[in-house]
Amino acid sequence: MQVTFGGVGDSSVSENPFTPKASFIRYWNKQISHEIPKTHFLLSKLSPLTAVDSASFSKLAAQNDLASRLPSFCSAAKLFCFPDLSPSLEKHPKDVNFAVYTNRNFSNYGSDQLAGVDSFKNYSEGDNVIVDSFRRYSRDSAGHEEKFSNYASESNVVDQSFNTYGAASTGGSGNFNNYNREVNNPNLRFTSYSDDSTGRGQTFTGYTENANAGNGQSFSSYGKNGNGVPNDFSSYGKGANVVGSGFSGYGESANGVNDTFTSYGFDSNVPQNNFKSYGDGGNAAVDSFSSYRDQSNVGDDSFQSYAKNSNAEKVDFNNYGQSFNEGTDKFTGYGEGAVGQSTGFKIYGRNTTFKDYTKKGVTFSRYNNESSAETAQFKTSGVAVNKWVEPGKFFREKMLKRGTVMPMPDIRDKMPERSFLPRTIISKLPFSSSKIGELKQIFHAGDNSSLETIMLDALKECERAPSAGETKRCVGSAEDMIDFAASVLGRNVEVRTTENVNGSKQNIKIGTVRGINGGKVTKSVSCHQSLYPYLLYYCHSVPKVRVYEADILDPNSREKINHGVAICHLDTSSWSSGHGAFLALGSGPGRIEVCHWIFENDMTWAIAD
Repeated sequence: MQVTFGGVGDSSVSENPFTPKASFIRYWNKQISHEIPKTHFLLSKLSPLTAVDSASFSKLAAQNDLASRLPSFCSAAKLFCFPDLSPSLEKHPKDVNFAVYTNRNFSNYGSDQLAGVDSFKNYSEGDNVIVDSFRRYSRDSAGHEEKFSNYASESNVVDQSFNTYGAASTGGSGNFNNYNREVNNPNLRFTSYSDDSTGRGQTFTGYTENANAGNGQSFSSYGKNGNGVPNDFSSYGKGANVVGSGFSGYGESANGVNDTFTSYGFDSNVPQNNFKSYGDGGNAAVDSFSSYRDQSNVGDDSFQSYAKNSNAEKVDFNNYGQSFNEGTDKFTGYGEGAVGQSTGFKIYGRNTTFKDYTKKGVTFSRYNNESSAETAQFKTSGVAVNKWVEPGKFFREKMLKRGTVMPMPDIRDKMPERSFLPRTIISKLPFSSSKIGELKQIFHAGDNSSLETIMLDALKECERAPSAGETKRCVGSAEDMIDFAASVLGRNVEVRTTENVNGSKQNIKIGTVRGINGGKVTKSVSCHQSLYPYLLYYCHSVPKVRVYEADILDPNSREKINHGVAICHLDTSSWSSGHGAFLALGSGPGRIEVCHWIFENDMTWAIAD
C-alpha cells in the first residue's frame, strides 16, 4: 500500500504509508470534514523521518535511551539541538588569530602565557546555534591581551561560558567589542572571571547591542579578590529587547576596583539587571553608572547587598534610570556595614525603592519623583510611546479596507527551523518542568545552559493557568494540534497563515479583503511558536474575533506581493494597560478592538466557510 500525493509543481511522490507524513494525512482525513490540500503549508512542518527511523527512535524513546543517539536523532528529525563540545587541550604557544570559527571548547588555553595577543574576529558570526566554552583561559598569564571583535554577531541562540577566565593573571586586558550584536536569545556566563588578578582590565563595548530576549549575561564571582582591576561597560545592551544581566559576587573583596557603566542598557526595552553582593567587602572601589538605562522602556534593576561591608567605596549614579516609561529600582541592604563610602545620585529616575539603605554619605541631586499626573503625561507623549512598538504591529479594524496604505511589521520567523515530532515518539517524552532533569539528560543540556533555560521557559508558559475565558494547550505534534482545534471549533475547520513574508518592514497597500465566516464575530484557535528542541506551538482559543484574508499589494506598482491573514480581537478588556497595542494605538483595555497579522509560521484555525 502506498499513499500518493502531489508535491511542489507538477511532481508527485509515492509516500511510504508508515512515515509520519503519511500517518498525518490519514489522521487529518479521518478527523477533519474535508481532505487536506496536497500543497498545504502544514505538511512542510511534519517530521521528515523515514518509516525505519521513526520506528527506531520511537523504540529508543520507549527505552529512555534517545540521549545515546541524540546527534543523529536531531539531524534526522530536524530538531533544534546544541552541539556537544568535546574538551580541547590543544596548545597555542604563540599569538593566535581566530577567524571563521564556531562551536569550540577552549580549555586550559593560554595558561601561563607571557604577553601576546589572541584575536577572535568575526568568530561564530551569522550562525544559528552557537555554543562556545572558554575554561581556564589565560590563567596565570602576564600581560596577555584578548580581543573579541564582532564575535557571534547576528546569530540566533548563543550560549557562551567563560569559566575561571584570566584567573590569577597580571596585567593584560580583555576587549569585547561588538560582541553578540543583534543576537536572538543570548546567554553568556562569566564565572570566576579575572579572580585574584592584578591590574587586568576588561572592556565591554557594543556588547549585546540590539539583542533580543534571552537571559543576557551572568557575571558570577567576577573579579573576586582582584587588585586594581578596571572594567568598562560602554554601550552595553544598547537598544536590546528584554535582555537581563545578573552580577553576583562581582568584585567581592577586591582592592581598588574601578568599574564604569556608560550607556548601559541605553534605549532598551524592559532591561532587567540584578546586582547581588556586588563589591561586598571591597576596598577603595569606584563604581560609576552614567546614562544607565537612559531612554529605555520600563525595566527593573535590583541592587541587593551592594557594597556591603566595603571600605571607602565610591558610587556615582549620573543620569540613571531616565526611562520614558516607569521602571522599578530596588535597593536592599545597599551599603550596609560600609565604612567611609560615598554615593551620589544625580538626575536619577523615579519609582525607586530604598530599603534598609545606608543614608550616611549619600547625596541626591535632581532626583525625579514626579506626580502621577506628570508621569501619565510623560507616558503618553508622542514618539516615546511608540518607540518600542514596531509600526504596523497592531492596527485598527477600519484599516482593513481596499486602498489603505499602512506599514507592515517584520513578520519573518526568527526562530530556528524545526519539525513536529511524530506522536509515536512525542508521547514517550516527558513534558513538564518537574521533569526538567530527564529532559536535560535527553537533549544534553548542561546546568544553567541556554537550552535548559529555553526548555524551562516554554514549559512554564505551557503550565501557566489560562487567563479568563481562555482554553489553551501546547502541542508538539500535528495530530495534537488537530485534536485541540477540533475540540474547540468542531471538525469543520480550516487553518490559515500569511502566505509569505513579502512586505515586511515596509509600507503595503491593502487589496481585496474577505471576512472569514462572512465577517461575523466568531472564535478561533491561534497557534504561536514556542522555542523548544522540536516544533512546539502554544495554541489557545480566542473568543470574540473577526478573521480576515487580504491581498497585500506593493503601494507603488500595485502588484500583489502577498496574501495576508489578520485577526481582530474585539474584546480587549482583560488585556494589560501596558500592552504594546495600547502604547501604539492609544486608548486602553476594553475600549478598542486590536488587529494584527498572523506572522510567518504562526497560524489561526476557524470554522470553515
